[in-house]
Amino acid sequence: MTKVDRRIAKTQEAIKKAFIELMNEKQFDKITLQDISDRANVNRRTIYLHYMDKFDLLDKLIEEHINKLQEMFESLSETDFIAGGQAIFEYFQKNYLFFSTMLVSGGAQNFRAQYIEFSVELLKNEVITAEGKNKGLSEDIILRFVSAAYVEVVEWWLKNQMPYPPRVMAEQVGLLVKRIL
Repeated sequence: MTKVDRRIAKTQEAIKKAFIELMNEKQFDKITLQDISDRANVNRRTIYLHYMDKFDLLDKLIEEHINKLQEMFESLSETDFIAGGQAIFEYFQKNYLFFSTMLVSGGAQNFRAQYIEFSVELLKNEVITAEGKNKGLSEDIILRFVSAAYVEVVEWWLKNQMPYPPRVMAEQVGLLVKRIL
């Protein structure tokens, strides 16, 4: 694994943070690279060293968070829904500005759909329709139902400034998912 120069990493973080803040303040179409460079306190050309344009920056930001969530789910695969859920809700809490901008403020129209698809893929191995409480039900419908409900709960939690701590959210959501799956 190649080591990234700390100055480059710091610059990229400043650019990403500035971009998310701007997306929280105004519509994506109204944000310019000059706005981002001014907010991040970097030269506009510096942005071009790392990203082709604001669309590339947005895509890379989304990809970064989805990949991190994927890594977390893989590392937590041996834990139960509640313990794993707590780590995930803590990640949402730590990255509140990004997720509230993407999900609640509608920062990226397709992020919600991407997140639902991501959730569907993660839950595929958890659904059993050959026996038990879900016998005879459609796996696709169960997956869509649970994934959409989960994303809705995350949106609600973020929209209301996280009224419950991650542990409580993980316990309650975990118990509900267990009831369905």
